[in-house]
Amino acid sequence: MITDCHTHIANPTNKAEIEGHLEACSSADACIVLGSVENSIPDYNKQLGEYCKSHKKMTGFGVINPVEDPVKSRAVKNRIRDAGLAGIVLYCSEHRFHPAHSRAMRLYEAAEKLNLPVFFHNSAPYSSGAIMDYGRTFLLDEIARRFPSLKIIIGGMGVPFASETICMISKHDNVFADLTFRPNRVWEVYNLVVTAYEADVMDKLLFGSGYPLSGVNECVETLLGFNRLMADTHLPVVPRQELRNIIERDAFALLGL
Repeated sequence: MITDCHTHIANPTNKAEIEGHLEACSSADACIVLGSVENSIPDYNKQLGEYCKSHKKMTGFGVINPVEDPVKSRAVKNRIRDAGLAGIVLYCSEHRFHPAHSRAMRLYEAAEKLNLPVFFHNSAPYSSGAIMDYGRTFLLDEIARRFPSLKIIIGGMGVPFASETICMISKHDNVFADLTFRPNRVWEVYNLVVTAYEADVMDKLLFGSGYPLSGVNECVETLLGFNRLMADTHLPVVPRQELRNIIERDAFALLGL
């Protein structure tokens, strides 16, 4: 079973975007669809929920900006659960708020109560106005300690702060990272995976394609094939079964979905 934990659809009412997303996800058995930071349609979370309800393999995570949106439990339930969504995606860097902002902390309290996983999408690419400091993975340490039952996913391995991500997923039982990458950046993928393997945190990595930046098939091929690229070198490799375990991991069970 392949679960793609990182896909996007900017407009879940647009026929062309729907067709593209469905085609890209056709090789996966289940997908998490993250609300887009660039959405501009009214009631975006509601529309995302309708899209996911229409396609059984899709599970949606709605966008919330805790500095601007209501964060009390009832409001979060209305914005996420009642819209047919199963989690929350936050863009701290792009929305320009510190992950431990007082209003964000109230949001995490509500999410923990409602059993809603929180996906931190703070990795590159950034817009020129984004605050990169708010994307530092170590800033999530306070949140993971304060809310030990809250399932936290660090998107894209927290790149460019991947070393902090490795520390976080090693330290906290409730923190995971999705291994979303660009298949053409083989050296970056190699370093991410080898570092995770040497830190003994492979079981905390979730598979993600990052669609529309890349697709399921090319990411799977890259993961399973990069050992071959290193075959004529003396560089360390990762056992193929460890790589396959990432691809076939039951992410929904780990996240309580």
